[in-house]
Amino acid sequence: MNQLKLRFLKNQLIEQKAGFAALIILILFILLAIFAFLVPYDPNAIVQPDRLQPPSAAHWFGTDDLGRDYFARALYGARVSLSVGFMAMAISIVVGTAVGTMSAYFGGWFDNFMMRLVDIFMSIPSFFIMLVLNAYLKPGIATIVIIIGFLSWMNISRIVRAETLSIKEREYVLYARVSGQSVFKIITRHIVPNIMPTIIVAATINIAGAIMMESALSFLGLGVQQPNSSWGSMLNNAQGFIGEAPYLALFPGLFILLTVLSFNFLGDVFRAAFEPKINQR
Repeated sequence: MNQLKLRFLKNQLIEQKAGFAALIILILFILLAIFAFLVPYDPNAIVQPDRLQPPSAAHWFGTDDLGRDYFARALYGARVSLSVGFMAMAISIVVGTAVGTMSAYFGGWFDNFMMRLVDIFMSIPSFFIMLVLNAYLKPGIATIVIIIGFLSWMNISRIVRAETLSIKEREYVLYARVSGQSVFKIITRHIVPNIMPTIIVAATINIAGAIMMESALSFLGLGVQQPNSSWGSMLNNAQGFIGEAPYLALFPGLFILLTVLSFNFLGDVFRAAFEPKINQR
């Protein structure tokens, strides 16, 4: 990413107040997750006498039904939710970029086969597949990351393929091919760097989707297992106490909403910053 693109991105962040606010919110959540260990409470420590205490100076977010500090659990839950989002995004970006670039580069029957394969995957409800796979695999963060990552690459592959179809006909790619460079070198050195802005935009949107999927699985009790927490599992636990302690659902639900909206707003900023340059290439 050269200096001109960085300048476009900076200008977009300044002009779009929502995008700048989204960046601040995401940085804040990431810092809170990283430094969660500074909270003086053990997120898994059960203190029955303190159960279902409302937010106070001692417990900023109150306590849950087992007397655990809800602020500490929210911060450690942020670690899980954000980690799942970033790791699942990394898997889907790698798979989607590999499929999209190779499909467009080789073309012909290989391109037709890969795109029909993508159509098949997209025609099956991903969430249904997640439920089935999660029932047969050992529950845990690694399982959730793998399932989400390998079931969310299809749209990325289509976007990358469309960009690669244009890039592969440019002079520098044709010269690299004639000069005898390997397919791997052409793709990694000449094609992928030039479609990186598109990949970055897709990545920001994909993170938001991954966090939503993890939250949905954990909400159904199929994600992170007790005593560990994620925002989705905290919502799941809050179901039985909506009337008695509504704050149990308020805080994790608000965090999920802010995080997903922030990534979507940030994706819009990246798109607005990069698309003019993409169209001029």
